[in-house]
Amino acid sequence: MAVSDDDIIKRRLLIDGEGGNDDKRLNNLLKMFIRWTQSPVDEDSNMVYQRILSTISQCEYTLEKSVKVYQMNLEEQQNYETLNQRIENKIEEATLKITECKSELQQAKRIRKNRQEYDALAKVIHTHPDRQATTKQLQSLDEELKTFKDRKQKLEEKLDSRRKQFLVLITAIHELQAILDEDEKKAEIEEQKTEEMETS
Repeated sequence: MAVSDDDIIKRRLLIDGEGGNDDKRLNNLLKMFIRWTQSPVDEDSNMVYQRILSTISQCEYTLEKSVKVYQMNLEEQQNYETLNQRIENKIEEATLKITECKSELQQAKRIRKNRQEYDALAKVIHTHPDRQATTKQLQSLDEELKTFKDRKQKLEEKLDSRRKQFLVLITAIHELQAILDEDEKKAEIEEQKTEEMETS
């Protein structure tokens, strides 16, 4: 079974500690304990005993700190995942709106094509008698054409607006990703500084 990066990090934190010197601490602790158990009871023995207690306390502190850091990282990761899901939902909504606008634009194009066919037919009718009725019909068709043109223009403006909104959303996503990357780098630098302070 494949081991995830989180499992590797968790195991490393629990075993090595934040400073990466817990192996040395444990080895020194073991050596001090063996020397303490084999040495006679005197002032030096009591000093070694106190050092053992101090080393144990340091190991416990480092372990608790590592666990808290790991828990904070898990919470931060969950926050990022939630934010990422929201962004994906926004992108999906914007994509759906763009698709709807494209569909409306196609419908407007079909209406325009029909209008062109109507114009051709109107020209044929115009060559026949009863010009008054034909003229009235042409006026009606002209008004309808104007309505179609207005609607087409509105649809094109709406589609252009959706495209701009989508572009803004994509730009915001890239900026957010850059912020997240910067936060992650800062967290790594802070952690490195903490490690250097502990080891110094």
